[in-house]
Amino acid sequence: MKLTPPLFPATFEKRYKRFFADVRTQAGELITLHCPNTGSMKNCLVEGSACWYSLSDNPKRKLPGTLEIVTTSEGHLAGVNTARPNHLVRELIEAGLVPELQGYSQIRSEVRYGEEKSRIDLLLEDEHLGQCYVEVKNVTLDMGDGLATFPDAVTSRGTKHLRELMAMVAAGHRAVLFFCIQLTGVERMEVATDIDPLYAATMAEAVTAGVEVIAWRASIAADEIVLDQPVSCLQDRPVPGL
Repeated sequence: MKLTPPLFPATFEKRYKRFFADVRTQAGELITLHCPNTGSMKNCLVEGSACWYSLSDNPKRKLPGTLEIVTTSEGHLAGVNTARPNHLVRELIEAGLVPELQGYSQIRSEVRYGEEKSRIDLLLEDEHLGQCYVEVKNVTLDMGDGLATFPDAVTSRGTKHLRELMAMVAAGHRAVLFFCIQLTGVERMEVATDIDPLYAATMAEAVTAGVEVIAWRASIAADEIVLDQPVSCLQDRPVPGL
């Protein structure tokens, strides 16, 4: 994904009220940006660290721009704009670079499905291959030593999505959980059982039921973000009661 114009560099000051972030521009001006991330952003909120932001030409916006990239406590870059992962994954699939998801003739976004009133991020369809439901999750929790984990906070919504994917498998379709790791320096990914045991347990159930798991790591720069490397994804430790 080319970023045109390239993102603007700044120094991160703080995030507050969930959707606001203060940064200091290269000119020394303190500006408030939209923070497009509802997660905890654990290990991503480092005061005084390098960050990058985009500006909007929409005169109706209350804030002039959006926080896009931050520096983690481990010194890596993390893409925190949760509007980007679906586009990154779609771009990768359409380029035919994901072996597991090749051959589908049509891709649709944000399609309503399931009994819990969900929207699937990407629905792949083909006359011969059938339907494949792809749920995309953005991963930014940097644990150091090449490890990324998900989620960074308790996610009842994520657990609901796992139930919906299992229902699609039961109905005879393919279902895929795709982890978009917008984080540099990653060699492997694990499920954060300590943060959300229910999500971890539900994911273990989903994998047993036939939900497929794919994870890819991004390279991140001011002018481009692109998924360029698959990584292994494991559950980090046994889930109590399983």
